[in-house]
Amino acid sequence: MLFVKDASKENIVVRGARVIDPGEGVDAVLDVRVDDGVIAALGQNLDTNSHHVLGGEGLVLTPAFVDPHVHLRTPGREDEETIASGTAAAAAGGYCAILAMPNTDPVVDSATTLGSLIEAARTEAEVPVGFLAAITKGQAGAELTEMGELAAAGAVGFSDDGVPVAAPGLMRRALQYGAVTGRRIALHCEERTLSRDGQMHEGEVSAELGFTGYPSVAESLMVERDLALAAYERQPLHLLHLSAWESVQALRRAREEGVQATAEVTPHHLCLTDEAIRSLDPNLKMNPPLRSASDRTALIEGLKDGTITAVATDHAPHARHEKEVPFEAAPFGVTGLETAFAALYTHLVEPGLIPLEVVLERMSAGPARAYGLDEPRIAVGSAANLVLLDLNASYRIAEESFRSRSVNSWLLGETVKGKVRATISAGRLAYST
Repeated sequence: MLFVKDASKENIVVRGARVIDPGEGVDAVLDVRVDDGVIAALGQNLDTNSHHVLGGEGLVLTPAFVDPHVHLRTPGREDEETIASGTAAAAAGGYCAILAMPNTDPVVDSATTLGSLIEAARTEAEVPVGFLAAITKGQAGAELTEMGELAAAGAVGFSDDGVPVAAPGLMRRALQYGAVTGRRIALHCEERTLSRDGQMHEGEVSAELGFTGYPSVAESLMVERDLALAAYERQPLHLLHLSAWESVQALRRAREEGVQATAEVTPHHLCLTDEAIRSLDPNLKMNPPLRSASDRTALIEGLKDGTITAVATDHAPHARHEKEVPFEAAPFGVTGLETAFAALYTHLVEPGLIPLEVVLERMSAGPARAYGLDEPRIAVGSAANLVLLDLNASYRIAEESFRSRSVNSWLLGETVKGKVRATISAGRLAYST
């Protein structure tokens, strides 16, 4: 279900790093040896004969990250991103695998379109990439796609991300058919009769700035509906980019009652509030919008206690001219692949809001589990999917360093801490500095 261009597996030794794998209960200074792309040994002073050596002294080695929510803009907007550029950006951000959303042009709603993407990934992708197919044809919300055919063709899941499945009956059938395929349904929860033309979170800041508000209930109402349908059908689902306090509470209750629901949250919703919109920076405009301080606190607590099991970037590249307009005229979306770890380390770990180990787990094993993918692990016999991190490195986010074709980052100009020094993905060195 994940596809990457052919490349020979490598022999690598990471020497003397602090190895942290929360899932394996590992936290020790070790050498890690990779033979032919597989972790062969953990220990001290391992043999480096015929191996490429990466110095890890003073650095942290951890399972590489998995991003379950990326927009590669292919097909249709290759000026904004391609499979090659998006996966190169992912490697630079410490990701060993990403999942691409289907709201492209044309929409990924047929085996033909999906097959062309898979073939492109086999020649272009720097790290393994999986493709979600649409729930409804053309993401129009009227008719289900041929889910069985799409699953057989390689779809890793189904989503109409960018638009909600408005009709409850159709959503119920999607859960039923999704169960037959064994693929996860991933939902963009938005009641559009409430969000309407909202530009930002509905609250004091929107009122002061004079922007149309997008209320949190527009998200939480659909979250509750979809959780209720999942409970009734006894089927799993995945909730995309949660942003609201009420959504977290609904998810927590549902999980306690046995609903098989997972959810993700983005770095920007964890790090910022709607107060940031006072800058009128179009790179801070996203859907769902940045919300209040209480919403942010709920998201952080949900991530800490495991209610929210995954961090996803919702990497949404846009052409420069599209974002260099007044805030209200700009499209929704920000990039995030190359800055996610640094954002979380700087805004959450360093201030003591979330332990490092929780961030690492929610960026790696958590997203993989949500879609039934192999979890990156640091264990003998596991495929080498590793990221080497320099927690002491401070640097300024500048657009010239991006591998992505787009530079609409909310972090531009900010000094952050925590840098990716190397990424080993699917047994080969995909990125190093």
